[in-house]
Amino acid sequence: MAELELKGASISFGAGALLDEADLVIEAGERVGLLGRNGAGKTTLMRVLSGALELDAGELKLRPGLIVTRLEQDVPSAATGTVEALIRSSLADADIEDWEIEKRLERECDRFQLDPSEDVSELSAGMKRRALLASALAHDPDLLILDEPTNHLELGAIQKLEEVLLSRRASLLFVTHDRAFLRKLSTRILDLDRGKLKSYDCNYGTYLKRKAADLADEEKQNAEFDKHLAKEEVWIRKGILARRTRNMGRVRALKDLREERTARRDQVGQARAKVQENERSGHLVLRALGLDFAYGENILFKGLDFELVRGNRVGIVGPNGAGKSTLLSLLLAELKPDSGSIRHGTKLEVARFDQLHASLDPNRTVAENVTGAGDSLTVNGAERHVISYLADFLFTPDQVRGEITKLSGGERNRLQLARILARPCNLLVLDEPTNDLDLETLDLLEELLSSYKGTLLLVSHDREFLENVVTSILAPDEDAGPGVWREYMGGYMDWQRVLMRRAEERANAQAKPRGGGKQKKSQSQQSSPKVRKLTFTESHELKALPDAVESLESQKNALLGLTAAADYYKRPQSEQGVDRDKLKELERELEHKMERWEELEGLSD
Repeated sequence: MAELELKGASISFGAGALLDEADLVIEAGERVGLLGRNGAGKTTLMRVLSGALELDAGELKLRPGLIVTRLEQDVPSAATGTVEALIRSSLADADIEDWEIEKRLERECDRFQLDPSEDVSELSAGMKRRALLASALAHDPDLLILDEPTNHLELGAIQKLEEVLLSRRASLLFVTHDRAFLRKLSTRILDLDRGKLKSYDCNYGTYLKRKAADLADEEKQNAEFDKHLAKEEVWIRKGILARRTRNMGRVRALKDLREERTARRDQVGQARAKVQENERSGHLVLRALGLDFAYGENILFKGLDFELVRGNRVGIVGPNGAGKSTLLSLLLAELKPDSGSIRHGTKLEVARFDQLHASLDPNRTVAENVTGAGDSLTVNGAERHVISYLADFLFTPDQVRGEITKLSGGERNRLQLARILARPCNLLVLDEPTNDLDLETLDLLEELLSSYKGTLLLVSHDREFLENVVTSILAPDEDAGPGVWREYMGGYMDWQRVLMRRAEERANAQAKPRGGGKQKKSQSQQSSPKVRKLTFTESHELKALPDAVESLESQKNALLGLTAAADYYKRPQSEQGVDRDKLKELERELEHKMERWEELEGLSD
């Protein structure tokens, strides 16, 4: 028997149906990734499945005795009490012995590195998320429902969560914007689109191809339907002679066609936007020298030296509580360091995205949050109506005129992106911009940032996003002690390779025998590669690599810009094939240059 079955489910809020006679079956042991645009109804579906929301019509069947636990998307800001009290309260209705409660409490606190005596209200958003995950998993549910579980988590905690979920035999239904998390966990993709659920028994990459094909087929069918309807409309409007000869069956069929067209829900267009670039900043964007900052005895930064130059795209990563958001505030001079200095370059225009949506005014409409007042704004030198502009971010006219409180978490993130992209800037500062975004908007943002000619400071826990966007990683150096940060050239995977190499070196050093002549001989044999320095030729090669990489990236971005043109795919297939081959060759050469750069940088240390 299936764990859960949903039949003919319908539910509406306002004008649109979030579920429209939807069907769903979840089998034991499945890990189902639920995808859909922001506002499509993913959270609503999860609330229905967990019993928190009643259907307008349809039926939900659960296997007798099924234990269902749901983790909500938002981290409650008003949570109080200790971590231990939070987990115990979640188990208050569970039919288990006291010793079992103690066992589960210890297990979950150990898994997520939680101090059971710590006050939840004093935890960072990431640590609160860990506590909530621990509380949900303490139930040992048969069906675990997770709504954006990686939000606010640092990379290590995400990897730990992946391990935990993969080790469980129970069923899982989850929504995530983290493509690496989705690829690793999902055994099936469930797509929610305009109230309908469709299952794809494949991985995420194959799903993208099948979904695109489905939408193309739908567009073709709709075009044929509309063509047939137009012919019938012409026939019904013919003169007196035609009206004398027309048959009533055809008239009734036309009426049915009109009703079917009225009921049809076309997909709102594709997300599209462009960063408004201001005049170029000076070459130096900002420089931090000897930066120290601490909260009491918690040292976040110690002697930090960091220079950001025009065109750099820097990803800031680190554990929860490491000070990533604090660092942004320090670098933007919103917060004063304990010691050290911050210098800003010339002609700097900053646009900032904050993960807590503090820049959005809940007392204003969606439109007013973008324009301030009035119904138009200037975008890239042209005046646009706010409804037209926000349509590029998939907002309907009714949403634009409505209140922010009616938007989902992902829609609020989209609105904040629309707001900051509406103003010219040459330094983008983004603090966890991918939280709650649907994958279509995430892809759009990735494309925008990859082609952005300004400078970027990005805090993110999204591994794939970091890999595809940034040119360097700024992260804590745990080997060097509290508060020490280092910058690593390349993307997320380049940084991971550096960490793995260090871990291997530590493991090799610990594995060496202690004392004796053999040890000395081994050290002597191994001393040569350790002291090798760059040759004269390699030094010149290293100096030339940044320009070479920049040139390759410019060529790649120019080619990507060409393929993004509206009329590009009208060109002959042979020309498109040449461009695709050239793009692959550029990517291969770029990867080779980056690997060589890392290798030579390692020798120059």
